[in-house]
Amino acid sequence: MNLPPDIIEKLLVSIFVGGAIGVEREYRSKSAGFRTMTLICMGSALFTVFSIIIGGSGNPDRIASNIATGIGFVGAGVIFKSDFGVNGITTAAMIWVTASLGMGIGAGYELVSVIGCVLILLMLYSFGLMENWIDRLNQMRNYKISYPFRDGTIQRIEKSFKTHHLKYKRAGEIKDGDQITFQWFVRGKQKNHLAFIEVILHDPEVNRFEY
Repeated sequence: MNLPPDIIEKLLVSIFVGGAIGVEREYRSKSAGFRTMTLICMGSALFTVFSIIIGGSGNPDRIASNIATGIGFVGAGVIFKSDFGVNGITTAAMIWVTASLGMGIGAGYELVSVIGCVLILLMLYSFGLMENWIDRLNQMRNYKISYPFRDGTIQRIEKSFKTHHLKYKRAGEIKDGDQITFQWFVRGKQKNHLAFIEVILHDPEVNRFEY
């Protein structure tokens, strides 16, 4: 059996690269964390090495070429739809790019893959800071407010949205006896949300407030 002399080195590098990305995902409590990213990177490296060995000089990419297709099924498993849109796309992209780093390691481009890993981690950190800044400027929240059914109450609450410079969209309403619950999707600056929440928390007519 003619195994590459550096196969152990490639496996160790793939564990390091996948683990580094996995730690970042684990720290952010994402669905694909340390173990998943490590296994994806190491598995991609192994598939690439085996593809080169089995395919030989004639067709060395016949197995490795299917990694991108196969990894798409794993990535699709972490994408889900919520009230505010589609979540998990970044994690799915991380699975995809981690597999590419593993392929690079398996093909013998360890240094390039390590550099790529460092750049990815730097990008995630810097972009995370930028997203926090954007979130403070434009934050989306889902408010559910219950109060006794009276004429003019909903107009008073929606007037409060406008007073606090919040854009809103009424999403639904439920009436239960003399209680009515309204739901809004509200967008605006974080400080404006906090000011509105403070007003609602001290409103004696509000029986239930979810946000």
